[in-house]
Amino acid sequence: MHVFKKFVKYYKPYQSVFWMDMFCALLVSAVDLAFPQILNWATKDLFAHGAQAIYRILPWMAIGLLVMYFLRFLGRYYITYQGHVMGARMESDMRQDLFDHFQRLSFSYYDRNNTGEMMSKLVSDLFDISELAHHGPENIFISLLKILGSFALLLWINVPMTLILAAVTLIMLLFCIDQNKKMRAVFMDNRRKIAGVNSRVQDSLAGIRVVKSFANEELEQKKFEKSNLEFLDSKERNYRRMGSYHAGNNFFQGILFTTVLVSGGYFVARGDILLTDLAVYALYINIFINPIDVLIEFTEMFQKGYSGFKRFLEVVETQPEIVDAPDAQELTDVQGTIDYQNVSFSYDDSSNVLQNIQIHIEAGKTIALVGPSGGGKTTLCSLLPRFYDVTEGSVSVDGKDVRSLTLKSLRSAIGIVQQDVYMFGGTIRENIAYGKPDATMEEIIEAAKNANIHDFIVSLPDGYDTDVGERGTRLSGGQKQRLSIARVFLKNPKILILDEATSALDNESEQHIQQSLERLAKNRTTIVIAHRLSTIRNADEILVLDDDGIQERGDHKTLLAKNGIYAKYYNMQFEGLEA
Repeated sequence: MHVFKKFVKYYKPYQSVFWMDMFCALLVSAVDLAFPQILNWATKDLFAHGAQAIYRILPWMAIGLLVMYFLRFLGRYYITYQGHVMGARMESDMRQDLFDHFQRLSFSYYDRNNTGEMMSKLVSDLFDISELAHHGPENIFISLLKILGSFALLLWINVPMTLILAAVTLIMLLFCIDQNKKMRAVFMDNRRKIAGVNSRVQDSLAGIRVVKSFANEELEQKKFEKSNLEFLDSKERNYRRMGSYHAGNNFFQGILFTTVLVSGGYFVARGDILLTDLAVYALYINIFINPIDVLIEFTEMFQKGYSGFKRFLEVVETQPEIVDAPDAQELTDVQGTIDYQNVSFSYDDSSNVLQNIQIHIEAGKTIALVGPSGGGKTTLCSLLPRFYDVTEGSVSVDGKDVRSLTLKSLRSAIGIVQQDVYMFGGTIRENIAYGKPDATMEEIIEAAKNANIHDFIVSLPDGYDTDVGERGTRLSGGQKQRLSIARVFLKNPKILILDEATSALDNESEQHIQQSLERLAKNRTTIVIAHRLSTIRNADEILVLDDDGIQERGDHKTLLAKNGIYAKYYNMQFEGLEA
């Protein structure tokens, strides 16, 4: 019932179309049920009154039948056209809801789930749901009308024959229920396996440059073959189950026809039914059996749509771990004072990545975080914009706990430049404007100049309208990094996080970008994560972190004079350069 209620909710915006669809289904069913009765009346009454009466009534009967079938044509047209449009719109609504929910989910969800599987839920699962949304109510309604209507008319023609027919139909129904239970698990397994195929494709194509650089095409082919064969095996089990289901139902349909023929012959011999009535009875048997065929085919559609909708609900009912508090306040008039007070953090109840961290950063100051990989530097920065929440302690901006602030206002006050820059598909202008979607062209150009990338952009044939390629493949690492800096210039935040922004660049690119970063950090509270210690000499304070927390703190000269961990790292880097 929970799944049903959630599914029905998507019909509400289209109630008028839905009820018109049901009315047209009623009209189509009524016409189909009426024809055998018209034939019965014509053979028993009309055609027994002589040629003159037949000639007089035939034109009117022809006109009546034409009107009746024209109405049926209109009904069928509406069902096929508007019914499918309704299903497509419901699919669109679900896809939008699913995508919106993906945007709300926290980083931890993406840490645990694969992009290919999420794409599968967003595309292939929803197509099957839309087919169910359209055909489900209509097929059930038409089939039930025809089955119940024809059954009533069969009872009216001959009760004993119809009761025998009902007994066979009941056995057939029990067989269907049993097969459906077995098919449900198989279809859910199909969904998981095709999601696995999509996941493997996405993973391999996203890393195609790494694949080719290691000449590992054969390895990827084998990995894909494994996922593909698992899906094939699941489909084979699916079709085996469907074969049993359809063949069993066809067998029972044959039993129905056999029952009618044998019992009909018996009751004709006894004089309980006329041959003309038996002919009409045979027509209604077809009307009785055809909707059973429809329901049998609908079962496959239902299982696909139902399993897809359950996977859809698995996502939309996942609660984001990071949400606004009920009384969350807007962060306004940001100065940029930051405090980490006794902060501890762990991922999924594992051992603490951070333990009792205590940091105070004055507005407009720059602090640098250095230390070995895995020491928690990036995690510490991720707690500030609430990508994750602290396990213990608190993080505050201008004396306000970040958990008491709205996520939008908090993250709007923070700019992040990362080592791994992501470029969206589209133009250079669109990628810079991502920092401020309503920015004017003048603002975009000013941001590009501040990031030392304007001259390069105008040298391109299409300038700011140059397409960057998928993930920025047409740009170098330094060019992408400068575009990401231009984004942050355009955003103009009061707090800046630089997460190893120059560590993957050559010396010339680093020099250009370091100038841009220094310009960007001016008059902003800045947290820098750096492995190249030459880039943080001018930081107001440097913190040395490792697995046991903050080991040293002070400015560049003070830490060198201590001749401790920082001095060791610094001397190692410069000894390496001299060597």
